[in-house]
Amino acid sequence: MQFTEKILSQISGNPWKGLQAVDRRWQSLKQGNIPQLSPIAQSEEALGESEWDVAIGGGTLGIFIGAALAKKGWRVAVLERGILKGRDQEWNVSRSELDVFIKLGLLDRDELERAIATEYNPARIQFDRGPEFSIRDVLNLGIDPVYLLDLLKTRFLEAGGQLFENTAFEGATVHPDGIAIQTRATVTDDLPGKTLFKSRLLLDVMGHFSPIVNQARRGQKPDGVCLVVGTCAQGFPKNETGDLMVSFTPIQKQCQYFWEAFPARDGRTTYLFTYVDASPERLSLVELFEDYWRLLPQYQKVECHRLEVVRALFGFFPAYRQSPLKSPWNRLVFVGDSSGIQSPLSFGGFGAMLRHLERLQRGIDEALDRDLLDAKALGKLQPYQPNIAVTWLFQKAMSIPSDRQVQPNQINDLLSGVFADMKQLGDPVLKPFLQDVIQFGGLSQTLLKTGLTRPGAIVPVVGQVGWSALIDWMQQYLNLGLYSALSAIARPLTDSIEKLPPKGQYYCRRWFEGWYYGSGKDRDVSDR
Repeated sequence: MQFTEKILSQISGNPWKGLQAVDRRWQSLKQGNIPQLSPIAQSEEALGESEWDVAIGGGTLGIFIGAALAKKGWRVAVLERGILKGRDQEWNVSRSELDVFIKLGLLDRDELERAIATEYNPARIQFDRGPEFSIRDVLNLGIDPVYLLDLLKTRFLEAGGQLFENTAFEGATVHPDGIAIQTRATVTDDLPGKTLFKSRLLLDVMGHFSPIVNQARRGQKPDGVCLVVGTCAQGFPKNETGDLMVSFTPIQKQCQYFWEAFPARDGRTTYLFTYVDASPERLSLVELFEDYWRLLPQYQKVECHRLEVVRALFGFFPAYRQSPLKSPWNRLVFVGDSSGIQSPLSFGGFGAMLRHLERLQRGIDEALDRDLLDAKALGKLQPYQPNIAVTWLFQKAMSIPSDRQVQPNQINDLLSGVFADMKQLGDPVLKPFLQDVIQFGGLSQTLLKTGLTRPGAIVPVVGQVGWSALIDWMQQYLNLGLYSALSAIARPLTDSIEKLPPKGQYYCRRWFEGWYYGSGKDRDVSDR
């Protein structure tokens, strides 16, 4: 019996079975065995009067945007295949990112404070033989998902929204005047077997593996994947600090292993993660978990048999170059992980959802108000963002091609030098990178400093990622600079938008927002 099976099968709920199921899905993805589903159809016939303005598939993050839209007075239905409840593991976030709940009138300051289950400072960053340094107030809060979702659900219902639990999305037909959403009951004792929801708009918030996303991407394999395993356990030496990104081993199994750790309400959470492509040769999650147990004693200075594991954490997070994903259909918008709006370096879309929540509420509200629900207009709600696009080169620099050999410490040496340079340049440069909000000024300073002082660490990366990727990245970098300039130019013109006709106002606001968010300027406001 493998050590992972021995430990996980003893935990409540037997997560060993869950790990095997996720590993089978990862194996199928690597082999290219992606189910070709077609849940979205189109019809030229009129649907008739809609009972909902917005139907949302997926409740965990869908309740965020659902509550925000219900607050605006729209008729909103949230469809959740199970019972809407948060997971036991906290969501990590920075304090400033929570302010959106207050700004949108969804929660007050006291409620937010009660939602914080844990808080720590500082967080460590270190790469093998490089210098160790720390940073404060970055992803240092652990939010209680159960409490937060209960609050948002209450606000949603108070605003007139309706929640349909045990209601699984099955398909939808787009009509000229609405969208018909077919669902099935997952618990049939006291629920109808099939239910049809007629809505003006459908938001897909069903995550990375949404069947609608699969159809839109036509079964495409992801361009990059983040593999993650970990646990929350008791028995560690007392430690009220955290690790944001730590590596202490060279490249092995064509992977560079990274670690993250922080105090949790039930003990201490430790993650092992790595960036890979979806080649068939890539290691399994079970194999990664075995390496987690092998390396954990060296990482946390504790023997595994002294730990009491409370829960296991695992998953794989696909990322696509062609992101954010715009819907090819009218009356449908991808939101959250479904949209690919998050950085390919991150796993989990909680932070990205918070970052874009106000923008999405504003844009969807205006689209509904002006009946701009065609694919072209709704596509403006998921604009190209060069500050996310530039992170693809960083992901490739930390991912070793399965058919290429590199020096064992190449990635650690590169990251150690780059992060040391960013640390010297200060928090205005370092913090945006750690929060997945790259900005042109900080990135340019880092490139210049590292290029002048550490050319030996950069040259090997060119051979690793390839010239085509480097040329593409240069275009994204120049676009980041262009968006920064356009955002600065557009700011004084915001008031003049009101003089345009309604449709012109909608498109201009979406362009301005695209430049603003695409250059990372939104972080300047949230981090004050």
